[in-house]
Amino acid sequence: MKLVVGLGNPGKEYSNTRHNVGFMFIDKLLEHYNCENTKSKLGGLYSETVINGEKIIFLKPQEYINLSGQVIKKYIDYFKI
Repeated sequence: MKLVVGLGNPGKEYSNTRHNVGFMFIDKLLEHYNCENTKSKLGGLYSETVINGEKIIFLKPQEYINLSGQVIKKYIDYFKI
């Protein structure tokens, strides 16, 4: 299992700005892999898929960048990555 994280800042004021390039990259990956099952949990938006037989979790933490590590840690613990 792998966790792929795109960093950004929540809120409309950061949408489509350089502050959210990580979120935009995750969105492109989700589009590329036809992954439409985005869920909300543990302070983040995530989607799961299987690529080449391996489970992949795409994560967009919904905290400001300087607090995103806390959300990432929750996902690592929850999914036992």
